[in-house]
Amino acid sequence: MDYSIKTIGVVGAGTMGQGIAQVCAQAGFSTILYDINPAVLSQARQVIEQSWQRAVEKGKLTPEQKNEAGKQIVFTSDLQQVKADLIMEAIIEKLEVKQNLLTELATINQPSTILASNTSSLPITSIAAKVPFPERVVGMHFFNPAPIMPLVEVVSGLNTNTKVADTIYEIAKQLGKSPVRVQDSPGFIVNRVARPFYTESLKVLEENVADIPTIDALMRATGFKMGPFELMDLIGVDVNFAVTNALYEAFYHDPKLRPSRIQKQKVDAGYHGRKSGKGFYDYF
Repeated sequence: MDYSIKTIGVVGAGTMGQGIAQVCAQAGFSTILYDINPAVLSQARQVIEQSWQRAVEKGKLTPEQKNEAGKQIVFTSDLQQVKADLIMEAIIEKLEVKQNLLTELATINQPSTILASNTSSLPITSIAAKVPFPERVVGMHFFNPAPIMPLVEVVSGLNTNTKVADTIYEIAKQLGKSPVRVQDSPGFIVNRVARPFYTESLKVLEENVADIPTIDALMRATGFKMGPFELMDLIGVDVNFAVTNALYEAFYHDPKLRPSRIQKQKVDAGYHGRKSGKGFYDYF
């Protein structure tokens, strides 16, 4: 089967979803951004518009390019309207939730529609297992912030059709990204290698070796653009915690991947980082 991608649907209008939708529309694809929560959708529209306006002010986009990109994107809270050649989900890191969503999207769309997951930790093989035509399910893992970060991991599950993975690889290049091919494995490449950046920093904090600003400052001084706590706040403390938990389970409770009690406390309190106004730092 040949896959022609003209329309892209993005499900989930949080930080990652809105960033992916912005990139798709800016690249000239007809884009549908869906979220069940109209308030989240409205905020996403505002954030995307502001991002494009800043790009114009910095000379990275012309006003004409901004207007054209704006014409490419549709916002909806009706899942029935999410009909596309490629659909990317960017929702909560819970296997059953992702399976149910992709199964519902499969019933709305044609068998030729590619269903991609932006999961950063869950196995693509497991996500695809209960989805009709699992060979069209693939991983397309962007990094935060999606409009800026160039890397995209293209993840092939056990059943992923080679042509599907090839198509996603080419789409990523059309979006101006630098794709890499990855086989299905817990955490793929980046999250597996980078996990100790977070877990060891949290252990240093737990053991009162240094406070949060000091740890972040030291890591920036060694060449990192952001410290671990700044980055967790940007990604979402809840999202980061969910990924750590998933990898901890996938690697049979490897001690170096042990989740942090401090991070869990933040999640339980609703301190999810920049998106909630409070995380390891305050953003009010």
